[in-house]
Amino acid sequence: MIKSISSAAVVVKDGKKAKKWYVDKLGFVVKSDEDHWITMAPPGGNGFEIHLCETKPLEKGNTGILFLVDSLDKTYTDLSKKGVKFSQKPIDKGWGKYAMMKDLDGNLFWLMEES
Repeated sequence: MIKSISSAAVVVKDGKKAKKWYVDKLGFVVKSDEDHWITMAPPGGNGFEIHLCETKPLEKGNTGILFLVDSLDKTYTDLSKKGVKFSQKPIDKGWGKYAMMKDLDGNLFWLMEES
């Protein structure tokens, strides 16, 4: 089942400029900086990060909220049995295995195994 919220996306026009602003102005610390995946958090934070998501425009309904789970396949099976709809079944794109589920209003949430 879902264990925690890991990150939330913040849509930005330019990831590099946004990263500099968050570091210089807010004192955030860069946690990850790999192509499209730039995450940041305040120093000494509680593990929750923002993902600077460079995209135009944000995909319809994508909240950018990522839930961490113990087992993606088991969580997918359990939630599917409860009637939860998925826009993306579990898939591994090389940078991580994830799935995307929908709430009642079509908002999309990411599920990913905790590594």
